[in-house]
Amino acid sequence: MQHNGWDHALRVTAAGAGLVGHAGALLLRKAADQAGLTAQLSAAVEEKGRSPRLDRGLVLVSLAVAIALGATSMSDIALLAHLAPVLGDAPSGPTARRALELAGSPRMLDRIARARAKAREHAWSLIEKTPAGFPWLAVAGKTLTGWLVIDMDATLVTARSDKEGAAPTWKKSYGFHPLAAWCANTRECLNMLLRPGNAGSNTFTDHEQVLAAALKQVPARFRRAVLVRVDGAGASHDLIGHLLSLSSPRKKVLFTCGWTIMPADEDAIRSLPAGAWQPGAAQDGAAEEGKDVAEITGLTARAANWPGGLRWIVRRVKPSRRQARNLTAYEKETGWRYNIICTNIPDAGIAGVPGSHHPQYIDVLHREHAVVETAGVRTAKAMGLRNLPSKTWQVNAGWVLAANIAADLAAWTRLLGHRDNEELRNADPDTLRYRIWHLPARLASHARRRTLAISASWPWAQAFLHCWQQLCALPPLT
Repeated sequence: MQHNGWDHALRVTAAGAGLVGHAGALLLRKAADQAGLTAQLSAAVEEKGRSPRLDRGLVLVSLAVAIALGATSMSDIALLAHLAPVLGDAPSGPTARRALELAGSPRMLDRIARARAKAREHAWSLIEKTPAGFPWLAVAGKTLTGWLVIDMDATLVTARSDKEGAAPTWKKSYGFHPLAAWCANTRECLNMLLRPGNAGSNTFTDHEQVLAAALKQVPARFRRAVLVRVDGAGASHDLIGHLLSLSSPRKKVLFTCGWTIMPADEDAIRSLPAGAWQPGAAQDGAAEEGKDVAEITGLTARAANWPGGLRWIVRRVKPSRRQARNLTAYEKETGWRYNIICTNIPDAGIAGVPGSHHPQYIDVLHREHAVVETAGVRTAKAMGLRNLPSKTWQVNAGWVLAANIAADLAAWTRLLGHRDNEELRNADPDTLRYRIWHLPARLASHARRRTLAISASWPWAQAFLHCWQQLCALPPLT
């Protein structure tokens, strides 16, 4: 193969001056400052009688920025030392560890949660005022205006060495099994509970704790209409009873929850007349061929053992080759694979959403919960949760918190800084890193002013500049 000579007369050195890599860190830090998060965290973690050289709240924000940029360990905070001429002194690895240990302590977690909630309220008020407004979900061609959607899901984090709290998981791996609540509207992680790897998937107390903490993160005016989606692993009498109890005259809480199919449910499906099955709906609202939906609320004998006001929606699809080995005898007999959803969405449907009472709509609404695996869990794992860096539980709890803050900063930067760019407004972390956050620049100082110059030939140079200008124009939290 002929060498094309691209490296002819090319000399590589490490003697560059005034260069700044990962200039997108400025955008993430600016979003934290303008939302008031930096100041709120500094006040929350302040301890009387102690005055560390670097403010611990600022260290926590710096860690979140580093995690958003791709940090996977505490030593990766060294990246920010390169940005010190722009962002100021960067914390060392030991300082980062001490800040995480402090943040992960039970007495600090609640104080930090209140600080995050106050900053989030300001950030959401700013998002509401943008031309695009607050990002209400659109499902099957219908927009759930006024409804905040919270997705609950657990994920596995593998531990490749012995760490405090690590345990065998249900997938026969070894590590942790954190449970989280995600805001589907903004892709923020409202709360995440670090749990051992052998923690149960349907543990009611964990679901109750995470959901309660998540709702406290939501500004009061957004709690009036909430839809909670839980996969089948979370279904239990206690959880469904608790979800039903959350509604009041001043707020409405609806939910959809996966359902473990029992023989009594199969009897209900068997009694359905052929005409009861209707074509399912895809995410764009189009009819799906070979996928049908029906309601078995009045047919299942199990309903008598559950609270009133519930509905059961069943979906049938042709099983894949992989699913074929796990079919029940009834499914093998009929040639269909069945899934059931339990919900309290009434016969009148969701307020303000025409047609939302139909079983087909409820089915597609619940299946949209699967985005938590991409926009939620995958975002989390792209934001520092592929690995927990410490051998101690408390430091890892602090790391989980920093990763959640990183998800917040990414969301606020997208929705406020890239609000006019539809592609970047909805981009995932990997896309933002490649196009915006890892952008190189040159820093120059003259007449007591600093100028950060980025290459005019960078394809997303204008998007970077526009984001910076939008963030600078935001009114700070007072």
